[in-house]
Order: sequence, then structure tokens, then C-alpha cells
Amino acid sequence: MEGKVCKSCRMIITHGDKCPLCGGSDLTTKWSSYAVILNAEKSDIAQKLGVKVNSTFALNIKA
Repeated sequence: MEGKVCKSCRMIITHGDKCPLCGGSDLTTKWSSYAVILNAEKSDIAQKLGVKVNSTFALNIKA
């Protein structure tokens, strides 16, 4: 999967230079592994990531 990741909320962004979730503009292309959240309300993984919306999130952001 390709895309930029918001360093603030970890959302993977495929278009644009601003995060649609948090509005952040500090993005990186240096990331690996991702989780697709389909039901944020019931997902244990979403809870651990602090995610409250259905989307795709990076698990590892490289410095």
C-alpha cells in the first residue's frame, strides 16, 4: 500500500497534503504495516490505537 501517513493520528492518506481526520500537515512516507479498521466502536485494535473512525492506519512510523 502506498500513501502518506499523518504523524499526529497515523491515518494513511492517499490524496492531498492535509489529513482529513485531524487536519494535520506533518506527513511522512516512511512507515510500515497498517491496520484497516472496519468497526471502530467494537474493535479492540482500534481501541488500542485510540482510533474512533473507520479507516486505514499505520502501525509503525519510522523516524
